[in-house]
Amino acid sequence: MFKKKLMVLSVFLASVVLTGYGGINGCFASQEKAASKEAAQGQEQKKVFDAHDTNVRYHFNDTDMDFNFGTIVLGSTVNHGVEIGEAFYAASQIKDGDAASWQEEWFKLARLAEARGEQALAGGHKVSARDQLQRASYYYRISLLAMLPNDPRLKERALKSRSLLKKAGELFDPRLEYIEIPFEGTVLPGYFRKAAPGTKPAKTLIMIGGGETFAEDLFFYIAPQTYDRGYNFLTVDLPGQGLLPLEGKTFRPDMNVPMKAVVDYALSRPDVDPKQLASYGYSGGGGFVPQAAMHDPRIKAIAMSSAVVDAYPLFSTMPVVLASKKEIASWTTFHGNIVKAICWRWGVPMDKPSGLAEANKGFTFDPAKIAIPALLIIGEGEYKSEEVKRQQKVCMDNFPSPMKKMVITPTNEGATNHCVMENRSLVSQVLFDWLDDVFK
Repeated sequence: MFKKKLMVLSVFLASVVLTGYGGINGCFASQEKAASKEAAQGQEQKKVFDAHDTNVRYHFNDTDMDFNFGTIVLGSTVNHGVEIGEAFYAASQIKDGDAASWQEEWFKLARLAEARGEQALAGGHKVSARDQLQRASYYYRISLLAMLPNDPRLKERALKSRSLLKKAGELFDPRLEYIEIPFEGTVLPGYFRKAAPGTKPAKTLIMIGGGETFAEDLFFYIAPQTYDRGYNFLTVDLPGQGLLPLEGKTFRPDMNVPMKAVVDYALSRPDVDPKQLASYGYSGGGGFVPQAAMHDPRIKAIAMSSAVVDAYPLFSTMPVVLASKKEIASWTTFHGNIVKAICWRWGVPMDKPSGLAEANKGFTFDPAKIAIPALLIIGEGEYKSEEVKRQQKVCMDNFPSPMKKMVITPTNEGATNHCVMENRSLVSQVLFDWLDDVFK
C-alpha cells in the first residue's frame, strides 16, 4: 500500500514539473506574465482612456450602453428619475448594443408612467402624479440616448420630457420653476427651485453638465440633495447641450460668456444670496465652471468632477478619437450613434470623430487665476487616467485658496466612474459638507 501511494505521489509531482501547474516555476511564470501584462496596460492607459468604461458590469455587454444604464439610469433612482423594477424590466427587453431597441423600450416605459401620472393628476392625487410624471419625463429623456440629430423624434421627445417635468414641478412646494435665460438671440432653458418659500436670500448652487447633458439630467443628478440642505437649485442647458445645437449653438471655447448670463439671472433674483453663490460642473462642466469663475468674481466657490484644465489632451487620449476606420465599422449602433451625437454637439462632422481633439483646442482655464475655494471630486476608476490625474495635480498645485480640496471617491462604495453618477448620495455629502464649511 505504501509503495502504491509513493508511486502515485511521484507521478503527480512529475506532472506538476512538466506542466508547470502549481509549482514554483509555474508561480514565477504566472507572476512574470501578470506583471508584464500590468505594465503593458499601464503604458496603454497613458495613451488611451475611455471615460465610458465602467469598473463593474451592470447589465449589458456593450460598454457604452452599460455605462449609461449603470450611471445615468440606475444612478438617478435615488432622485426619483427611475424606478428600479421598471428600469431592469426595460433593460431585459433591450437588444444589447442596439440603439433602436434602447430608444423604443424607454419610450414605452415613458408612456406607461405618463399615463399613470395623468390618471393620478385627474383624480387629485398630487403626490402620486408628481412621482409618476417625474419618471415619465426622465424616461423620455433616456430614450434620446444614441438618437441622431436628424431624427425628428429627438426634438419631439426632448420637448415632451421638458413639458412633463414642468407639470411635475408645479406639484412641488416650493414649485420647480421652468426658466429661460435670454442669450444671443435664443434662450438657455433650465430650472430653478428655491430652498424655501418666500424671498429670503439663500445659498445657491448652479449645476452645469458636460458634452451629452440636458438640463433634466442635472435636475435628477443632484436637485433634491440641494434643496434638502437649504440651497436654491439652478441649472440650464448651455450652448452645445440639450437641443441648442439644433439652433446652431454648439460648444465654444468661451463658455464663460453664456455662464455670465446664467450668473446675471441668478443674481437678479431676490431669493439668491450673492455672497453664497456656488457652481458645480461635471464632465465638460469641470472646465466650463472654473473658466467662468476665472472671469466672474461673483461666483464664490466652485466644484468639479473632475477638473478639465485643458480639454485638448484629454480628448486626444479618447479611443473614439484614435479609432481606425476598421474599428469604427465594428462599433455597435448604440456606441456609434453616441459618438456621432457628441461630434454634432462640438460642431464636428459626425463621420469624423478624430476631429473632436482639434475642436477642443482652447477649452482651458488657469487655476492660478481662480482665488476662490475649489473642490475636486474624482471617481477612483476615472483617476486611473494619467491625463485626468495630471490635470487634477495642476489644479491642486496652483489654486491659491487655502480652502482647496480633492476627494477621490472609492470603487468599493460604488463611486468610481466618470462624474460619479452611480453614487449621488456620496457626491452630495462630499459637495455640500464642504460648501457648508466654505459658507459658514
